[in-house]
Amino acid sequence: MHIVGSSEPRIIGLEVTDESIVAQLADGRTVSVPLAWSWRLSEATPEQRRNFEIMGSGQGVHWPDVDEDISAIGMLSGTPARRPERVVKPQRRRTVSTAKAASVAA
Repeated sequence: MHIVGSSEPRIIGLEVTDESIVAQLADGRTVSVPLAWSWRLSEATPEQRRNFEIMGSGQGVHWPDVDEDISAIGMLSGTPARRPERVVKPQRRRTVSTAKAASVAA
């Protein structure tokens, strides 16, 4: 009888190329996802991509320079990171005091 210590996937090694994120899992599998799945890593420099930390016992990976986290489960389930929608803030109207306006007009 063989007892499995954990059924959760664990990342034991990682490589980030110009095109993909490749994780080696503890159970022998290799998982690869397109780099474009992480917009933060897509826009990062190669040096920033190389600076990562495997979290915990391999549940995921963290890139401190770009504040990105990717989990082993997310890679296996095919869940890309979505870019947040840009919120356009309305511009504040600048008001000029009456005294200042009078001095500029003079």
